[in-house]
Formats: sequence, structure tokens, C-alpha cells
Amino acid sequence: MRSLIAMLAVAFLFTSCQKTEDVKVVQDLNKQFIDAWNSEDDSKVEAMLAEDVDFVQGEIHYSGKSEVADKWVNETIETIEDLRLNVVSSGIDKNIAYEAGTFSVDVKPEAPGQPGGEGEGNFILLWKKGEDGTWKLSYAQLEDLPVQAKM
Repeated sequence: MRSLIAMLAVAFLFTSCQKTEDVKVVQDLNKQFIDAWNSEDDSKVEAMLAEDVDFVQGEIHYSGKSEVADKWVNETIETIEDLRLNVVSSGIDKNIAYEAGTFSVDVKPEAPGQPGGEGEGNFILLWKKGEDGTWKLSYAQLEDLPVQAKM
């Protein structure tokens, strides 16, 4: 009986440690992405995109690394700052990892003397592991509320 309890305890400990390590993988992926975005390092953000990445925001849908990089990353990265995520759900298996929740961001003024804004909404970032073992952003969805002007 003791050996059964000991085996169950070891199995539980291993499973708990593995889940913690798994969660850390997806947290690290999103931290690298957010750090690159907040540093306005568009080349690093683009390097994290899968060749078949999809970006969805409302009725907008961009497909493929080139289109997503041109129309989302390059057109948006310099217009916002301090992107922050509040993760509500996350998961990972051998080949797919995701985090979902809410985001907030400071929107830069369109012109000098104009107020900036604050944006917020929901997000999901889905990562896939390639054959070479490298994780790439495969799907990003943002559903944002109207930007509120900062006073």
C-alpha cells in the first residue's frame, strides 16, 4: 500500500512539474513576442511568424507571413506602445501552444499636440512547433474595443 501511495505521489509530482514547465514554454514565447513588439523590433517579430500564419481582427483576415508582416506588423508596430497581456487561458501539447485573454495598449498620438489613446480587447496567440523544433506564431486574433482618448 505504501509503495502505491509513493508511486502516485511521484506521478503527481512529475505531472505537476511537467505542466509548470509546459506553461513556462508558452509564457516565454509570448514574452519574447511582446518584448520584440514593445521594442518596435519588427524584424524579430517577423522572424517569429510561421510561413502560413493567419491574423484575424474583426472582419480583417491576413494570411501568410508576407501579408501579415506587411499589413499588421509593419503598419501597427510604431503606432502603439506598452502592449500588455492578461492571460485567462493557456495550454500546450507537443506541437501546439496558446494563450488567450485580454490585452491593453497605449496608442500613440496621430500628430503632435493630439492626445494619445488607450486600447483594450481580447486576444489569442497560437504557436506551432515546426519540424526543426522551433516554435512559430501560427495564428493571432485580436478583438478590440474602440480606442479611448487619454486626457
